[in-house]
Amino acid sequence: MNGTPNPVIVVGAGPAGLLLAGDLATAGVPVTLLEKRPHGISNLSRAFVLHARTLEQLDARGLADQLEAVGRPLDRLNLFGRLTLRLETLPSRFSHLLVIPQYEVEKAIERRAVEAGVDFRYETELTGLTQDADGVTVEVRGPGGTARSLRAGYVVGTDGMRSAVREAVGLPFPGRSVIRSVVLADVRLAEEPGSLLTVNAVGDAFAFLAPFGDGYYRLIGWNRARDVADSEPLDLDEIKEVTRLALGRDFGMHDARWMSRFHSDERQAPAYRVGRVFLAGDAAHVHTPAGGQGMNTGLQDAANLSWKLAQVVNGHADPALLDTYQAERHPVGRSVLRSSGGIVRLAMAKGPWELAFRAALTTFLDTVAPVRRRMAAQITGIGYRYRAPRGAHRLTGTRVPDVALGNGRLHEALRGGRFVLITPDADAYGDQGGRKDRLAVDRWASGRRTTVLVRPDGYVAWAADSADAPAVERALAAHVG
Repeated sequence: MNGTPNPVIVVGAGPAGLLLAGDLATAGVPVTLLEKRPHGISNLSRAFVLHARTLEQLDARGLADQLEAVGRPLDRLNLFGRLTLRLETLPSRFSHLLVIPQYEVEKAIERRAVEAGVDFRYETELTGLTQDADGVTVEVRGPGGTARSLRAGYVVGTDGMRSAVREAVGLPFPGRSVIRSVVLADVRLAEEPGSLLTVNAVGDAFAFLAPFGDGYYRLIGWNRARDVADSEPLDLDEIKEVTRLALGRDFGMHDARWMSRFHSDERQAPAYRVGRVFLAGDAAHVHTPAGGQGMNTGLQDAANLSWKLAQVVNGHADPALLDTYQAERHPVGRSVLRSSGGIVRLAMAKGPWELAFRAALTTFLDTVAPVRRRMAAQITGIGYRYRAPRGAHRLTGTRVPDVALGNGRLHEALRGGRFVLITPDADAYGDQGGRKDRLAVDRWASGRRTTVLVRPDGYVAWAADSADAPAVERALAAHVG
């Protein structure tokens, strides 16, 4: 871009940053990924589930099947001992959640990013950032403390809750700590739990137990009566106590390889974009672990932003396209804060009126199927749609499931970051006007007559119940470029 050596710099090699950088490199955009940690993925991660919408996004990148082989599927979520969200009825190829440690997800998307040619710079910390009309100058400190400047067209901060990128552009991070002194531990168990995910809240205590798959389990727990600073020492006896309070037993915990305290915040940046600088993942929003939505929301942020940056950097779209990232993803982040916060507040209910309200609400949700399905769709991410322009077709902005096509299925056609035109007569659009590398054309396997243009992130860009060739060409020119 105008001789810029780094069209895009991504700061932070967590899940969102790895996916985003890999998408850009796959689309032919040179991208540099800065990470202040040394190379090597830590297994001390907090996230443990992939939801249906994230699995769909990973399937569109050829990664879901390998992750499914490593993780373990779960077709229902139990909340508060009363409410069961059944996932096997989700309208998705992935009608379950996948229990899998975050580091396994990171390994898969890192391999893809390496193969795509991402320029990794480990042990490199961002120390400053300035921008002008033509680009962004990033100040970094590399291995050995060496300082240098890098120039980029765009910068994306995926560098977590304490984002240096967010601080450099002066964005606040309003919100508050919801739960203090949450304890984490990786332990072995003498007794295996009866379910894949064990979670419960009783009185003053909450606990979540999930397997790593290597003989260790991750315990996340909270005891209302033990509200201490994150720096307070933590031992295995305290871990066992909170587990017994919440789950009724400690399963013979032993051999803790890691223990820590942290506090759980609810925060969201007021803007995900400042000029040529963007935020995604925990740099843009953080919330409680309830519902397992954190890593999933960040990966979906990355999937939304990556194709838009690629379109603009490669000269196929007006830079105004980048404004839609804020318009589409900020409301989703706000909704996730509300849903995860609602779950944790119900879990923390203590007084008689609070407990009575929780009992009434969970009974209502458990008996009213449409409301329960809507809740499951929101937690799993498949229930979100993006606002369409006035006068657009009713399908515009909706998620397209992995429908069968004449030559395969949608997620396969999306691979490589392509748009997919689904039309009743694919032969009529054999000439793609120089768009073959970023547009696949196929027909409905079902014989459906609607013409739909699917964006690289799996949402409808444009649709028509009946469309002639000039109308389709106008849509392709407007969206594919």
